[in-house]
Amino acid sequence: MKAVSSKVTRALNVGSYLKCADNTGARMLKIVSVFGYKGRRRRLQKAGIADMIKVSVVEGDPKIKKQVVNAVIVRQRKEYRRRNGTRVKYEDNAAVIVNEFGEPRGTEIKGPVAKEVVERFSSIGKIATIVV
Repeated sequence: MKAVSSKVTRALNVGSYLKCADNTGARMLKIVSVFGYKGRRRRLQKAGIADMIKVSVVEGDPKIKKQVVNAVIVRQRKEYRRRNGTRVKYEDNAAVIVNEFGEPRGTEIKGPVAKEVVERFSSIGKIATIVV
């Protein structure tokens, strides 16, 4: 995994709900844990744009519902700062379901995808329709 070029505010706690932005059949995801999070004792883990997370599928097709899968956050409502000084925020929190190597399980992504995600996970950028 490559480093992200901008200072991303980690805004999504464990237990937060996300929209699923791909066509795997899941509609709503719940964060279970964050990969690579180094925190303090008894502090909730937080995640931001381009973080790989472990999620539970809360709503969706019966075959994928209640499964625990890996995902990557592609949009967040909380604004974050890029190196050139611009601040970016999206209108919802969304993630894409991936395998353990960071390759997406779906074949299409709905809505925009952050540029920081494409820098870190190039395979997600290949199926994204809009990169902002």
